[in-house]
Amino acid sequence: MVVGRSGSAGAPLPAAGAPRSPAPPGRRRSKYGLAPYGFLLPAFAIYALFLLYPLGRAVQISLYDWDGLTLATFVGLDNYVDVFADDQLRASFEHALVLIFFFAVLPLAIGLVLAAVLTRGQVRGLGFFRTIVFLPQVIAMVVVAVAWRQIYAPDGLLNDALRAVGLEEWTRTWLGDFTLTLPAVGLIGTWVSTGLVTVLLMAGMSRVPTELYEAATLDGAGAVRKFFAITLPAVRAEIVVALTLTIIAALKTFDLVYVTTSGGPGSTTTVPAFEVYRRAFQLGEVGSAAAVAVVLTLLIFGLNAAVNRLGERGR
Repeated sequence: MVVGRSGSAGAPLPAAGAPRSPAPPGRRRSKYGLAPYGFLLPAFAIYALFLLYPLGRAVQISLYDWDGLTLATFVGLDNYVDVFADDQLRASFEHALVLIFFFAVLPLAIGLVLAAVLTRGQVRGLGFFRTIVFLPQVIAMVVVAVAWRQIYAPDGLLNDALRAVGLEEWTRTWLGDFTLTLPAVGLIGTWVSTGLVTVLLMAGMSRVPTELYEAATLDGAGAVRKFFAITLPAVRAEIVVALTLTIIAALKTFDLVYVTTSGGPGSTTTVPAFEVYRRAFQLGEVGSAAAVAVVLTLLIFGLNAAVNRLGERGR
């Protein structure tokens, strides 16, 4: 039996000059010390000045009954209670959730098909099609809203097209119909978002090795099976990014609603961002507007955190 210098059997001390085992992960220290935090400090200062501080002020203002001019009165969480108790405010959040379908879900479905066809198909002028599909993204939303307001007008292009093909009974005052106005506004969002989603998915699909499709073809897989077995899993990260961007766009929509309907007819197209504007600048309820903004921020953060969490689980 060999006894080491430590006096314990079978556990000799390492020889002089032998490399030491690395320290446990919890005890490791960066050889750079605090220098990395110094490099991060300027960027964090700008971030805190222009984002964290205004957000903190919004939270503070949301606890007061204030018209923006006179002295404020502390009301605690009453403004947040009103967000959930007020029928119009609650309806505005419901409308925003409906817009998620048009801004995020529908463009994702269309974008997957378009990206798969443009990437896998032998399409000439692929760059031209990519540019045309992405074009709505580079147009200011106010310009888009004005153009589509003309299209939806009673004597606009859409009704003229319906009359031209003998479907005059389908003509509507699209932005004045209590039932169809919200879907009509949502379809504008679909038109805008589809290009972004398609380009993101095409970038992901272009990285898929062609050998995978060739092997699947030899195994007898058809186009649909190859799409669900190869293409869809390969673009999971792009899907998460696309959903994140489009959900944010849906929930923070203001200019589109303001220009096309101003929340009408009645309050059928009011959304939280429009309610923030209306309450702060038209009704003089700045505290209530701040509470709506805070709740909207938390909703955006929560939904996108859930989307990213689901995307990570699927990997």
